[in-house]
Amino acid sequence: MRVGMIAPIAWRVPPRRYGPWERVVSLLTEGLVAAGAEVTLFATADAQTGARLSAVVPTPYEETPGMDAKVWESLHLAHAFGGAAGFDLLHNHYDFLPLSYASLVPTPMVTTIHGFSGERILPAYRAFDGKTHFVAISDADRHPALRYLSTVHHGIPAAEFTFRPEPGGYLLFFGRIHPDKGAADAIRVARAAGLPLVLAGLVQDQGYFDREVAPHLSDRVRYVGVAGPAERDALLGGALGLLHLIHFDEPFGLSVVEAMACGTPVVAFRRGSMPELVEHGISGFLVEDEAAAVAAVAGLPALPRAGPRARAEWFSVDRMVAGYLAAYQAMLVPDMTERSSSRLHAGAI
Repeated sequence: MRVGMIAPIAWRVPPRRYGPWERVVSLLTEGLVAAGAEVTLFATADAQTGARLSAVVPTPYEETPGMDAKVWESLHLAHAFGGAAGFDLLHNHYDFLPLSYASLVPTPMVTTIHGFSGERILPAYRAFDGKTHFVAISDADRHPALRYLSTVHHGIPAAEFTFRPEPGGYLLFFGRIHPDKGAADAIRVARAAGLPLVLAGLVQDQGYFDREVAPHLSDRVRYVGVAGPAERDALLGGALGLLHLIHFDEPFGLSVVEAMACGTPVVAFRRGSMPELVEHGISGFLVEDEAAAVAAVAGLPALPRAGPRARAEWFSVDRMVAGYLAAYQAMLVPDMTERSSSRLHAGAI
């Protein structure tokens, strides 16, 4: 099977520090290569991969000051679709922009929807529903106006994370510093629980950081910046629990599964994909408000940390790869393609 994998170009594949979509693309690409697929990765020229790399973009635009993202994403997509005839299928991880090429090439395309930035982009997906095949990353993120080929949850390599059977002494916020992600909520919950808090992540909304986070920083509330692979394992594994108090319907949540891989349980608002990731009372707690989150924190020491680890191991790279191979077959084989409209769940729990 010849697969053209279209990656984002905001960050390197795999990311040096931040870049969740790029991380998923890297894990899937390497997993497909290991499974015997012939994969060409369309990414930036500094990407690292065991697949064939094809690039016209020298470096990621988020890592290169002064780079015009619009210019380079246009060149990137034109390059990928210019070679479409050489593949059995294209796999789009670049959001809605590549959809406009779908009807211009004969090669079938599957699009992983990594999440909707808002209802305003829905017309782009609806216009090409049927011309490309959509994969959801959680059942919760399926939009009722679209048809889906399957749901395939992300997978992580659990071996990259050190299981720590004993709980640490701090709470952790790990994610973008943005109102959607609930950094301010984490600060309030940690303070009410009487525990120190460590915040790690990219500042995506500087005004929010300045108003809601910076005034509370102290020896009890520390911001440590963006944590790359080297720091991630220690931060996640050393925590008593991860606070994931989101204010939007999270499509997936890699940091949730990564924390659980270290044995660290999660306290999350019951929104979006969280009920698909967190087993309440086993790998963490699903709560409705801050008061319930504070109460849940008190229960974290009693949770055996083997529970979160076992849950994380379900979200394996092998399972993700198998889910996508099944989705590819469903798209390529005519009689199975008919079943796509019935919403085959290739990776459903």
